[in-house]
Amino acid sequence: MPSRTLEQILEGRRSQPNQLIEVLQDVQASHGYISEEAMQAVSQGLGVPIMEVYRVASFYTAFRLKPSGKNVLTMCMGTACHVRGARLLMDQATGQLGVKPREVTPDGLFSVDHVNCLGACALGPIVTENGTYHHHMTPSKLRKLIDTLSRQKAED
Repeated sequence: MPSRTLEQILEGRRSQPNQLIEVLQDVQASHGYISEEAMQAVSQGLGVPIMEVYRVASFYTAFRLKPSGKNVLTMCMGTACHVRGARLLMDQATGQLGVKPREVTPDGLFSVDHVNCLGACALGPIVTENGTYHHHMTPSKLRKLIDTLSRQKAED
């Protein structure tokens, strides 16, 4: 359920194209992703061509153009994590959940993502689960984390 409507997000920012990134951040924070409808509203509200809104939203990997799962697992693929087995973690998550990166499981419970660096290189490999850092991750630990999160859904 969105916490703020598009009208509320655009309030006080109309015809201010320099607010584009901030508005897109607020849309994503409120709605979980940036829909086509939201891009149209932002384009009209800020007076920015729709192509420019799409270009910015699709350029930055922090922006999502599709809904994500309830649990977002993000793998750090930076150099320190990579040399410590980050690819094995990605393979574990995508194999166990049956999705590719940036896809959502059919039940809507999980999505898997990756970033270039999470800034905790000494603790790698790192996986975040909904923003919570899990350090020195192994495929076995990741499998257990996914199983635990799956069980929590079944108990809800």
